[in-house]
Amino acid sequence: MRVKSGTVTHRRHKKVTDAAKGYYGRRKNTFKVAKQAVDKANQYATRDRKARKRTFRALWIQRINAAVRMHDEALTYSAFMGGLSKAGIEVDRKVLADLAVHEPEAFGTIVGKVKEALAA
Repeated sequence: MRVKSGTVTHRRHKKVTDAAKGYYGRRKNTFKVAKQAVDKANQYATRDRKARKRTFRALWIQRINAAVRMHDEALTYSAFMGGLSKAGIEVDRKVLADLAVHEPEAFGTIVGKVKEALAA
């Protein structure tokens, strides 16, 4: 008995062409080209999810470093992070960067505590 797989193939093709919606030229409507484009787009998406974490961490470090130097020019980022652990303050870089941008007074008190811990 012959098994026809038209519905399965059509469903698979439709899934790929729907994912390629908005692409330019044959990349959006020709299955073979659309499949290549969608596969490459998924590779980029996977890679860039990892890269986004690195990029944001670098941004937070830059913001913290700039804010620390505004409060004390001699204090570096690395000394500040070391002083945080000595002072027993457990705040991650994301929150520190947010404090530095939106609440400079609160960040200034943290810098003061860190300087006390480093002096002791």
